Amino acid sequence: MSSAPHPVLTRRKVVFLLALLCCMLWGSSFPAIKSGYLLFGIAPDDIASKLVFAGWRFLIAGMLLVAYAACTGKAVRGLTRKAWGQIAVLGLAQTTIQYVFFYIGLAHTTGVKSSIMNATGTFFSVLMAHFLYRNDRLSLGKALGCSVGFAGVMIVNLGNGLGGLFDFDFSLLGEGFVIIAAFVLAAGSIYGKRISQGLDPIVMTAWQLVIGGAALLVAGYASGGTLGGFTMASSALLAYLAVLSALAISIWSLLLKYNRVSLITAFNFMVPVFGTMLSAVFLGESILEWRNGLALVLVCYGIWRVTQAPVSAVVPAGAAGPVQSGSR
Repeated sequence: MSSAPHPVLTRRKVVFLLALLCCMLWGSSFPAIKSGYLLFGIAPDDIASKLVFAGWRFLIAGMLLVAYAACTGKAVRGLTRKAWGQIAVLGLAQTTIQYVFFYIGLAHTTGVKSSIMNATGTFFSVLMAHFLYRNDRLSLGKALGCSVGFAGVMIVNLGNGLGGLFDFDFSLLGEGFVIIAAFVLAAGSIYGKRISQGLDPIVMTAWQLVIGGAALLVAGYASGGTLGGFTMASSALLAYLAVLSALAISIWSLLLKYNRVSLITAFNFMVPVFGTMLSAVFLGESILEWRNGLALVLVCYGIWRVTQAPVSAVVPAGAAGPVQSGSR
């Protein structure tokens, strides 16, 4: 099954600019979230309030998308019970569970390291696709890309000083949770691509954000979390994060719908680039350390390498026909 070409969204210049915009927005989320913790006065160990913060971000983002979908004539209601069930599973996995790990992990490590390690989601996608799709097996080139990329993740966690080569600066609550979040996102993305074949990508994304955000709010408030300290700056930052999520996910979903998957996913390597640069600028974190610089190069090369082989029209193991990718 394939979608008819879109006259605008298939133009190479438009595709490149929109894909880079998405990557820049996602990269900016790393310093934005850490700045949000400071502006709202959320302590590093206040997990419940972090869930409330994330919940409001995604609930607002989802409602913005629902309103947009309704204004553009899309059917935002009247979905089948099966569709609602699929969207609920996607929202709980890709938004709720993923961001529980991501927000906690980001609070216990730097934005630079988080942006680099979060890129492991691309490698997890490649490894899972090997077992799920008949014509997307792990080739020598993909294996090389995964190996180089994970080497970069190892390097960024090396300790400082002369003993850095033998010390591993890694914690489960910090770097470990960021990697777990990347794995959950990769798994959720594969599921989302599958169910998007019978759903409009914008409507699917909107409701999964609403459901996932609401679940985060319930979990956060039930655990004693709060969100105070609303000022012009903190409110503007929360609004930016919500718009970021709604805009980037929607654009990426449309690009995937009307273009080859391999063409779009090749831009993923720009997310850690933007993430590290913006974290260095806005958080004052160092990108010039040899660990960060070398790790960034290796991770970017690894992602570029694994996305060179065509991955469109992948076929699930045991399926009779091709499955086109949908939303991220």
